[in-house]
Amino acid sequence: MRNKWYWTFKHILMGPFVRLWNRPTIEGADRVPAEGPGLIVSSHQAVMDSLFFPLVMPRQLRFPAKKEYFEGVGFAGKLQKFFFSSVGQVPLDRDAAGAANAMRAAAEQVFSEGDLFGIYPEGTRSPDGRIYRGHTGMARVALHNPEVPVIPVAMIGTRRANPIGSWLLRPVKVHMVVGEPIDVAAWIEEHDADPDSREAARAFTDEVMAELSRLSGYDYVDVYASTVKESLNRGDGYPEGAEPGRQAG
Repeated sequence: MRNKWYWTFKHILMGPFVRLWNRPTIEGADRVPAEGPGLIVSSHQAVMDSLFFPLVMPRQLRFPAKKEYFEGVGFAGKLQKFFFSSVGQVPLDRDAAGAANAMRAAAEQVFSEGDLFGIYPEGTRSPDGRIYRGHTGMARVALHNPEVPVIPVAMIGTRRANPIGSWLLRPVKVHMVVGEPIDVAAWIEEHDADPDSREAARAFTDEVMAELSRLSGYDYVDVYASTVKESLNRGDGYPEGAEPGRQAG
């Protein structure tokens, strides 16, 4: 895919400033295929993750983005909508009954064009920097497209550079680590897995999240980030099993 606005944001409007301001670095970039389809599976620390990683990659990536990013009002909302639309992001209603199917269809369209599709399996930004339980939508995309390699990517420092609720970048260095591509067909064979089963989707998701925790060095929490955010917003604190400092069992 070649998108003029993507190129403009990356090389003219935002990229040069971000390169100077946040000094992004990457480890393992050669693990991303130079051509052909790929599923980029990334931890999610900040809104600007969708800029930081593409900034250090020669190929364009497309990510699904929650539809709220495309529905903002006022100057900031319109600017946000323009940015996400212009760089080719895919709006998805995560609360809709057909959200998983919509994401799978979007991914397969991108794959058919020989491009890279990115997914944040946590579904929302980490509330505190730790790696949270992944949703299985990513695994369902992967298991139904076993010829497409899955490339895990850990975002490091991006939450401090772009805190939740802020569009102002702080001058914090960010780093990304790309893990070894996962051969999905080999994984299915090794585990004698049924690609349509919930058990396979859960097991594959958990393995990928464990790898993201390992790559990033951040603790893993076996609770959905959205559950933690809802509890914190109600004033109930962290739910059981997600308390800071608790080690994964």
